Amino acid sequence: MSRDASSTSSSDRLLRPRRRALLGLGAAGLLGLSGCGFRPLYGRADPVDGAVAAELGAIDVARIPERTGQLMRRALQQRLWAGGQSSPRYTLTAFPSFGVEQEGIRPDGLPTRMRYTATANWWLTTNEVPPQPVANGTERTLDAFDLPDNQFFAADAARDAMVTRLVDQMADDIVTRLAVRFRGQDAG
Repeated sequence: MSRDASSTSSSDRLLRPRRRALLGLGAAGLLGLSGCGFRPLYGRADPVDGAVAAELGAIDVARIPERTGQLMRRALQQRLWAGGQSSPRYTLTAFPSFGVEQEGIRPDGLPTRMRYTATANWWLTTNEVPPQPVANGTERTLDAFDLPDNQFFAADAARDAMVTRLVDQMADDIVTRLAVRFRGQDAG
């Protein structure tokens, strides 16, 4: 191939203008979303977002019993206090529970897969005396893991990873609902 010859195929040359047009349309679409009131939930572009982060930072998470409760409390604290922690004005109480279901049964009757359904009932109250309810809800999520034959450590590790994923998802859902609630208060 000579130095003057291009290594780009003719089909690539034909697609370049289309790609530019699609990128331009995508950018225009994103700019159009800002005109209809769309804002990222956790962004810091305007004072409302800072106000939401301040409200989330003022939430204290009550202790949750058992190991999964400890994991959930830590996950909630990390998400709520991501913008900084201030003196608590609210208390978040959550109670996770787990249901287990066997899937993929072998001919000898042993399961080859376990599915967990996690449910977290939660409520947010003020720290006033008496406490006033602010918000409440129930979050549900599910996940599963395989049970390999004669690999007990692998099954335990897979179960622990799955429980962590479930707890993280429930914490994300709770904090998202709270952020939407506080954003609605600021907008209203």
